[in-house]
Amino acid sequence: MYRLDMGKITEKLLLEKCTPKNTKLEQVKTLNLSKLGLKSSDLPVPLLSRLRCLEQLDLSGNRLQEMPSGLVLPSLRSLDLTNNEMEDVTTLDTLTTLEDLRMEDNLYITINDNYKLIILLPKLRFYNGKDISDTANHIRYANSENLRKRVLALWETSFSLPDHRTAENLAIVERDFVNAVCHKVKYGPSSLTDYTKWRVGFNCLLHFSFPYKDNYFILSEYNWNHVYSLTVSVQAEDSPHRSSRLQSIPHKAERPISTTPRTHKADQIPATPISGQSKLPVTPRNGLREKQHQSKGDMPLAKRTRKSAKQQRSTEVNETPGKVICTKSQHSSQEPVSLQPLHVLQCHSKQDSPDDFSTQLWACSFQPPLDYNGGVNGATRIVATCGGESVCLIDCETGLVMKKYKVPGEEFFSLAWSTVLMSRKGNVGMRPCSILAAGGKRGLVKLLHPRANMAYGEFRASRKALSILCFSPRQGNLLFTGSYDKNILLWDIGGVDSYYNFKVTRLLVLETTSTPLHFCLPPATPDTHLIAACEKGLHSYNIQLNKDPKKRSEEMEITFPVYEKDTDHDYHTIDGLGFLTNDVVASKSHMQGSIYLWSWNDTQAQRPKKKEVCAVILMELQWSSTDIPYLSLNTCPSKGYVVCGDERGRLWTYHVTDLKANFRSGKAIPATEILAWPLPVRNGQGPVEGPPINSVAMDPELRYLVALSDKNMAVVWIRTESS
Repeated sequence: MYRLDMGKITEKLLLEKCTPKNTKLEQVKTLNLSKLGLKSSDLPVPLLSRLRCLEQLDLSGNRLQEMPSGLVLPSLRSLDLTNNEMEDVTTLDTLTTLEDLRMEDNLYITINDNYKLIILLPKLRFYNGKDISDTANHIRYANSENLRKRVLALWETSFSLPDHRTAENLAIVERDFVNAVCHKVKYGPSSLTDYTKWRVGFNCLLHFSFPYKDNYFILSEYNWNHVYSLTVSVQAEDSPHRSSRLQSIPHKAERPISTTPRTHKADQIPATPISGQSKLPVTPRNGLREKQHQSKGDMPLAKRTRKSAKQQRSTEVNETPGKVICTKSQHSSQEPVSLQPLHVLQCHSKQDSPDDFSTQLWACSFQPPLDYNGGVNGATRIVATCGGESVCLIDCETGLVMKKYKVPGEEFFSLAWSTVLMSRKGNVGMRPCSILAAGGKRGLVKLLHPRANMAYGEFRASRKALSILCFSPRQGNLLFTGSYDKNILLWDIGGVDSYYNFKVTRLLVLETTSTPLHFCLPPATPDTHLIAACEKGLHSYNIQLNKDPKKRSEEMEITFPVYEKDTDHDYHTIDGLGFLTNDVVASKSHMQGSIYLWSWNDTQAQRPKKKEVCAVILMELQWSSTDIPYLSLNTCPSKGYVVCGDERGRLWTYHVTDLKANFRSGKAIPATEILAWPLPVRNGQGPVEGPPINSVAMDPELRYLVALSDKNMAVVWIRTESS
């Protein structure tokens, strides 16, 4: 394949690639831009828009995921997009003159997309070389008329215009009606549910006007984000204190797991944003801060200002509820980041109910995007979350739930991203693709290919529930699973072919005496050691595959100065773990009230002397004194950040740039900043008090921070510039 290394698409290149040859773009009728390795960002809209007479365009054999926004080619009749990576067909909506379209060998195009194309392109007659005129006419007219009648029937039987037709009242009726339409109007087979929801929710309703007496109720474009309106309360209230000891499975005692069996029928992830019934993004207001004026809290997010970093860090840390509290880092050589709450979502609700505040969310992880050569870079805004019976993919910028995978009766506890090789049709070459593994109560690992909207496989990793999943960063086909049968297993899941065939092989069994909660592979040596945080301590294992036996016990147990004890128990639980650098590890012990930063290399160097070694601690970070377990921490090595949520919905953030603190002084280092729970409020109801934060995740550049709560709320924070 020829790859453009120059200034992408230029006028000179376009004139070279046209037939017959021409000297003016405005007169070009046929253009061949195939096999140039083009991505969507390589197509310059202003330049291409000069092709006013272009009738045939060949873009086959490139890497296009969508067509660029605003591209208008008024004479275009034929377009070839064969062998690309198209996944959003709605971006073709400006090419309304198209009569012939080819889309073969685009792995991410589904039958729902085919139906959408017929609606978006009113003149389309030939698709992938076949005459679709009869089918297209049926979809455009008979199908649409049927949907229109069903929508009108719902309006006439269940809705009416308000007596006082203010803009606010009409907006409420519109919101409720569109929401009802998207959930109650059904037509066609279940395989077309995605298309039907899109048709009535995003397109069809735009063309309906509803006569009611002598008035017309015109529906504006529907935005999934505003089915329910949430605001952030300016009040600051304590949440009820809850006391919970370790359970045999990660659930608080008052919410036992349902064991009602159901048939697994989910096999695809919807490709369009999920409806508002299962997603509740917040209308953000400024985070509560000391000496904040009320007027600032009502300003749009993009226009808010914050106190300077110097002012914020001058405040001493305290436990005042509902405030964001900052302190100057004693060892920081860089400015800490500023974070603001952006969205609060309820995308894991049982039966998509907005009243579900009981589903517990357990794990989140940012998708590692692929660059052209298959490597992973740090630019990502898609985060995967799991809890209850679903796994969701959220766009942190927009707050949209882009894809959702649901298994009735399952309870997902963990997920992990990886990159494996996928063969093309005919076994011509291999391409890297991002996959997602998820597991939980059933002991099954589900393998998802989100870009293809495909749940392509599963395998049984345990007869008991899975507690943790972790892929090797160096070999993306190697997956570690931890389960409640007190075993850690290493699997080779291989790659996938074009038909999504795959093979799983068990490579190692690592024995432990308690349930594993977190895994870490040392960044410098991910092929030789695994560190497992368990309910009864922190253990290190040798995972080299060229050594025997295939069933191994721990190589070393790492201990800490402080463990919680009572009259009946000695709690060695490690429920938070993550590498901050290639050597420095952050870990948290159940009910300890602080977070340790310690040296992996120095600790490991003690192993020849004895099997049980004490961690070589570098620093102790002050944290909450809660007794609630399983509140996990996360690290962002590129920015030197450690973050951990607490039992009241707050996020304790630590900006660590210098590890010269004297641990033996006995003084814990205060948090750089404690972010308050944003107190989201449903219309007509009070604020939702701060719940325990079970898990947090940061993207590699710390542009976004995501926190998952114990009450079915995922909070997205965004980095802002200090003023």
